[in-house]
Amino acid sequence: QVQLVESGGGLVEAGGSLRLSCAASGRTISSYAMGWFRQVPGKEHEFVAAISRTGVMIYYGDSVKGRFTISRDNAKNTGYLQMNNLKPEDTAVYYCATHQVVLTTPQYSYWGQGTQVTVSS
Repeated sequence: QVQLVESGGGLVEAGGSLRLSCAASGRTISSYAMGWFRQVPGKEHEFVAAISRTGVMIYYGDSVKGRFTISRDNAKNTGYLQMNNLKPEDTAVYYCATHQVVLTTPQYSYWGQGTQVTVSS
């Protein structure tokens, strides 16, 4: 079992930045790929970014390419999502998730509870 806790969400003006963290416990995340997804009410999870166990493979959703950066620190058992140049359409609940292999679809084994990101115009 892996427990994931997201933090770093909040309210920011358009053009601003936030850094989300995903702290893992229970097992070392070096054994897992990590993904970030977001969801707004009434819609399915949208893929944001994913990173392989070693960080060699990284993927981004089209809507965040060039603005968001995913990273991980296996020594700290933590993953990160740096979000720059935020737009109102980035407003959502952001979730981190882990899985044995890196995926760009939400078929991840373990999920955090989510953190709200709100971008004002």
